[in-house]
Amino acid sequence: MNLLRKILFPFAILYGFITSIRNFLFDIGILKSYSFEVPIIAVGNLSVGGTGKTPQIEYLIRLLSPNYQIATLSRGYKRQSEGFLLADSTSNAAILGDEPFQFYTKFNTIQVAVDADRKNGIEQLLSQEEKPAVILLDDAFQHRKVKAGFYILLTSYGDLYSDDYMLPTGNLRESRSGAKRANVVIVTKCPPTLSLEEQNKIKIQLQLDSSQELYFSYIDYDDSVYSGDKILKVDEIKNVDKLLLAGIAKPEPFFRYLQDEKEGCLTYPDHHHFTENDLLEIKNKAQNKIIITTEKDFVRLKEGIPKDQLFYLPIRSSFFSGSENFDKTITNYVGTSTRSR
Repeated sequence: MNLLRKILFPFAILYGFITSIRNFLFDIGILKSYSFEVPIIAVGNLSVGGTGKTPQIEYLIRLLSPNYQIATLSRGYKRQSEGFLLADSTSNAAILGDEPFQFYTKFNTIQVAVDADRKNGIEQLLSQEEKPAVILLDDAFQHRKVKAGFYILLTSYGDLYSDDYMLPTGNLRESRSGAKRANVVIVTKCPPTLSLEEQNKIKIQLQLDSSQELYFSYIDYDDSVYSGDKILKVDEIKNVDKLLLAGIAKPEPFFRYLQDEKEGCLTYPDHHHFTENDLLEIKNKAQNKIIITTEKDFVRLKEGIPKDQLFYLPIRSSFFSGSENFDKTITNYVGTSTRSR
C-alpha cells in the first residue's frame, strides 16, 4: 500500500460507513429493491478493476443459450450514448461499450442491451416482443435497486477481497461483508498450477457461509489468434516479430502467453478509447508487423487497423474442478425459476 493510500485511510472509513448504511437500508426495505419473475443472474465483484467478468458472462451464455433465450444487460462503461439501447446491426463499440459489443458480435442468438439504470433496462427488455427467458446482469453486484435471483461474486487470485480495504485506501467498492449476498464465489485468474492445499487456504480465508459455493477458475487462452478472415496458430507466431497491444486491466498474463519478453508491447488504460493519434502511434510502431490484441480491444480497433494486420486472442474462463456442479447449480436455478412462472 503506497503512502498516499495510507494517508487517505480516514476517507476509506467514511466511504465504508456510507456504503454500509446504504446496504442496510436496502436490507431492511427502506430503500426498495425490485424483483422480476424472469430468472436474473448478477455477476460482479466487490472491488474495482478486472476480475474476469466478461469471460464469466460468456461461460453462462454458452451454458444456457442452447435451451433459453438469453439477454445480457450492462451499463456500457464509457459508451458514447445514454439510456437504454438494444444492440442491432447498426451498433458499434462506441455506442454500446466494448464488452456488450463483444457479446453481440460473438453470440448471434442472444439479446444484448445496455442501460445504467438496470431496473429500467430489465423493464425495457421484458417489454420487447421477444422477451428473454433469462437475463444476465454484467457488473451489477452493487446495483441493489434490482434484486437478482442469483448472485455470482468474482474475486481475483492474488487480489482477494478478504485482503483488501475500502476505497480510496484499497480497491473495495463496499465492505467485505457484502460477499454474504453471493450464492456462488469464484476465485478467478488463478495460476494453472494452483494446488488443492492453496485452494483450501483461500477457502478458510474467505470464511464463506455453508450455503455458499466456492470455485476456482483460470484464464484459458486459445491456441490460435484470429483476424477478420485469417487464423494463425500461437505456436507459429511465438517467435515472429510482432506488436502486442492491450488496453485492459492487468494485461501481463496476455503478454506472457504470447511472448516471453515485454519488448514490442503497447499498453493502454482499461476501456481506453483509441484516438486517431493512438492509431497513428500503433501503425508507426507496428510498421508491417502483425498486431495481436485482446478480444475486447479488437472490437474498438478493427475499424482503424487493416484487417489483415490485426489479430485477437480469445480467452475463456475454465474451472479447476467442480464445473459439473457449477453448471447444475445454475441450470437448476434457471429451470426452477422458469417452471414457477
